[in-house]
Amino acid sequence: MQPPTLTRDQRRERTRRVIVDAAWQLSRERGLTGWGLRDLGAQVGMRAPSLYVYFASKSALYDEMYAQGYRELRAAYQSLLTAELPEEDRVRAGARIFFEFAVADSARLQLLFLRVIPAFVPSAPSYALASEVLAELSKALRAVGIVDPTAVDIWTAMLTGLATQQVSNDPGGSRWGEALDRTVDILLAGLAPGQQG
Repeated sequence: MQPPTLTRDQRRERTRRVIVDAAWQLSRERGLTGWGLRDLGAQVGMRAPSLYVYFASKSALYDEMYAQGYRELRAAYQSLLTAELPEEDRVRAGARIFFEFAVADSARLQLLFLRVIPAFVPSAPSYALASEVLAELSKALRAVGIVDPTAVDIWTAMLTGLATQQVSNDPGGSRWGEALDRTVDILLAGLAPGQQG
């Protein structure tokens, strides 16, 4: 029995996925800005101008990578969202999921959480994915009494800072990962109303 023939749209989507996967591979090897469309074309077996059939620009390709990264982060959180856990345990587990997700792929960390490509701005649909993740975090923090938007900013800055320190200064190690639980304790004690000294 022969496999079903793919439709034109299915072939196009499959090719787009191959291109995005190759862009991630090059980004991991050379950095997010260390490759060009010629490099990417060679990686996927096509000439650089042919890439424009699938992505209007390199920025559009970065946008798809950004969206993919946030879909992956949302998927990483999925089991936590439905788990029966005390709210503080959910927040702690969420911090661990974020940290491990961030340090697992330095190119993805840079694209999602740092501005290393000055000209790149995510599209509204891609940024909406990031906003959904932040909304879930805000909801989890509200459940433990952290309601101030500035406190949410502090939370994200501290956890992103730990992840970037880990990737930058101890890649493959555990130094900043070991500080995560203590950092979460400090944040929970200091950011929830009535718990400051």
